[in-house]
Amino acid sequence: MSNLKYIAAVSVLMITALTACKSNLDEVVYSDVTSTTYKYDNTNAAIGIVYAKMRDMFGHQNYYMLEETTSDELVMPANASGWDDGGIYKHMHLHTYNSEDPQLNNMFNTFYSGIINCNRIIEQIEKGTIAPVAGSSKEALLGEMRTVRAFYYWLVCDNFGNAPLVTTSGKELPQMTARKDIYDFVVTELTASIPALSEVQDKTMYGRFNKWAAKALLANVYLNAQVYAGQAKWAECLAQCNDIVGKYTLENNYSDIFKTQNENSPEIVFAIPFDQTLAQGLFTEMYSWHGALKGKKNMQATPWGSGSAMGISQFIDTYSANDERLNDTWLIGPQFGTDGKPLLGSYDQAGKPLNFTKDIPNGLFTGESEGYRMNKFEVQLGAMSNLSNDFPFFRYGQVLMMKAECLLRTGDAAQAAALVTQVRARAFKKNPAEAAVTAADLTKNTVYKYGYVENYKIVDPADQSTVQYGGFLDQLGYEFAWEGFRRRDDIRFGVYTKKSWLSHKPKGDDKIIFPLPQQALNSNPNLKQNPGY
Repeated sequence: MSNLKYIAAVSVLMITALTACKSNLDEVVYSDVTSTTYKYDNTNAAIGIVYAKMRDMFGHQNYYMLEETTSDELVMPANASGWDDGGIYKHMHLHTYNSEDPQLNNMFNTFYSGIINCNRIIEQIEKGTIAPVAGSSKEALLGEMRTVRAFYYWLVCDNFGNAPLVTTSGKELPQMTARKDIYDFVVTELTASIPALSEVQDKTMYGRFNKWAAKALLANVYLNAQVYAGQAKWAECLAQCNDIVGKYTLENNYSDIFKTQNENSPEIVFAIPFDQTLAQGLFTEMYSWHGALKGKKNMQATPWGSGSAMGISQFIDTYSANDERLNDTWLIGPQFGTDGKPLLGSYDQAGKPLNFTKDIPNGLFTGESEGYRMNKFEVQLGAMSNLSNDFPFFRYGQVLMMKAECLLRTGDAAQAAALVTQVRARAFKKNPAEAAVTAADLTKNTVYKYGYVENYKIVDPADQSTVQYGGFLDQLGYEFAWEGFRRRDDIRFGVYTKKSWLSHKPKGDDKIIFPLPQQALNSNPNLKQNPGY
């Protein structure tokens, strides 16, 4: 467990104590020490809140599952144990999401809570109430906080498009800002901040933005520039990736990136640290696993009902049977307890051995044992509901794949194929020849069998146009399932608003961005709903 987990936990208590709210909004000062005059003795604890807020993104009703279940990779259908919740999960799969969906409000509030904390701390650093630690500088600390703020604004730009852009702690109601302007702000902030950032890669900067993590962030922004701002930035993305290449290495074993004690992984560029007691928020198994799987790991908690988050069978069908990432990512087939005895169903399969099957009838309602479940993040023996695995938000494998995509799109498909082969190699140790891909493999159409499904079968193939660089999109899917990339990839490759999968049919280009939450619109008359909602 990393030091940042302790820092984050301390910072939550510290900031809560310093900023506790009263029902009367008129401030009464009982001391000569105020938030503007207080000198922070522990800088790391003071800034920890901006990172701690990131953990809120990983629930089943926030950013993480929005990125996955609106895509062609995951779905959260109802079943006999429940999981309808007023249809909010179906809305994501069907792209019928609206301003009242709680997931969107949760995501919006999480992003802007992080931004507000960043604004406040940036002002405190500028005033000197928060000073850099020994060996660092004010410029480096300011650069780090501006980078964190840019991270949150990147997510705002990516998900909401047009939204408020707030850079001070003033109380004025913010105006709307166009998506391109938010994109420009993020690029400007990162470009200005990166030169001052630390290049250190030890525990003191783990879970924080050093120079290489900031460059990975900027590369991701450039990777999607055509979507955000209408102009491709492949060369700029490639330059950021090249600066990172050689600073990290790939794990020998794919599964090691996601194990419980993964904070020493040489592949992680930027992690969001979690701990089952001190830094909670990662509990993917609770909403993906069947309750019977408590016995698989002698868990202290019972997963909810028969679980819901599962793989879309059309996506699963794209894997090679020899790809070791298939079993490293998905929980498949008969399930057994630690005593070796079969685990049993409780609903439509009551008393029968629990056996996760690939095919699901549609995206709206499934049987309790249908659909492959999450196996990517290790659930250790005796696990509580919250896991201690750190989430690898940016990792070296992604840097190499971003570089490969830039090369592919700018005409160097051969070098792109060499990089993809490098990333694939660890997933085909028993069949090393199959790891190699060619330029032709990456430039061909996807192998994903798109189409609208009823009763386990495609009944309407709908749009079957070729996906440009579809072979590369397939490779992204194998490498990054369950990591929150797929919605963004689907949009960049033109799949999101054109193709049908499972119970999803295209709903128009407006769905590329989410609606602003109704609560935000109600609280600020300056805001205007995104087009199409």
